[in-house]
Amino acid sequence: MSDLQAVADRVQIEALRGEFTDAVMMHDYDRVASLFTPDGALRMPNVPVELAGREEIRAWGDRALAMCDYFVQTTHPGTIQLDGDAASGRAYIQELIRLRDGHSEVNYAIYHDRYRRTGDGWRFTERVYEVRYLDTSPLAGSAPKRGALADPPATGITAAPGRSSRAVMKEESLT
Repeated sequence: MSDLQAVADRVQIEALRGEFTDAVMMHDYDRVASLFTPDGALRMPNVPVELAGREEIRAWGDRALAMCDYFVQTTHPGTIQLDGDAASGRAYIQELIRLRDGHSEVNYAIYHDRYRRTGDGWRFTERVYEVRYLDTSPLAGSAPKRGALADPPATGITAAPGRSSRAVMKEESLT
């Protein structure tokens, strides 16, 4: 494998991991399922959940949405070991979760991954979720109302019509 191909493979696998988190955050479980091979598996022993195949992975999304008041997941780069058309790796995760029953969690976890190159690009063959830190203290914050965008921070800067306050702030920082 050329050095250039190895770099491309690593970038594509990292994009796959980011795509997973984005799909989960956007509640797009059809997309989540499409990121796995047809026989792919998602295992979350702490839940406990064992999902095999795209249909079970997609269906899990409906159940998860019914249970969660809100869910925030961030993924941080980890390791990738390439082996031709297969690879393995780890991604580091932080999550904030509040269930509809009021139970809250802050998790720091690891996804132990296996990947396969397919005609559609790299896909997960397996993701195994391992919690390394768990805090079940009630979360003090809350999610904004569905469909509402968070208010931008107050800056005290008023922009002229047609100009953003961000542009005005940038100009003022240069003077």
